[in-house]
Amino acid sequence: MRPKVGDKAPNFKARIQTGQEIQLEDYLGKKVLLYFYPKDQTPGCTKQACHLRDHYEKLKEKNYVVLGVSKDSESSHQRFIEKESLPFDLIADTDKSLHESYGTWVEKKNYGKAYMGTDRVSFVIDEKGYIEKRIDRVKTSEHLSQIFSEEDLS
Repeated sequence: MRPKVGDKAPNFKARIQTGQEIQLEDYLGKKVLLYFYPKDQTPGCTKQACHLRDHYEKLKEKNYVVLGVSKDSESSHQRFIEKESLPFDLIADTDKSLHESYGTWVEKKNYGKAYMGTDRVSFVIDEKGYIEKRIDRVKTSEHLSQIFSEEDLS
């Protein structure tokens, strides 16, 4: 079940691209953009990551930490970060436990065939660890405008 706005964000322990273990509690006092995406170095995922990279200073200015999540390995994430010069960490959720706790591992259909995959969803988690915003229909090249209100962008 996907957490709703106002819910306590599910805590997690996970590894980032360097192998370092992190947990959500490490980021209390900051806003966290936790974004789930299907696969490193694919067109839509690259567009989304680069859009966030290009607007990273604005996010930092607003006290955000950006964490991308996919089921790719740490080494895949490291290559993606290096190739696209991403300034934020990527979580290697190879066992899909983080996907499952956030309700983003879902049944999808392609050409009539059902399969399990990542739903592209972003969560804004406030400084106290609660879901402030959930973006279910992420626009990869306009993601910043979905995160912030118009007045926050000016």
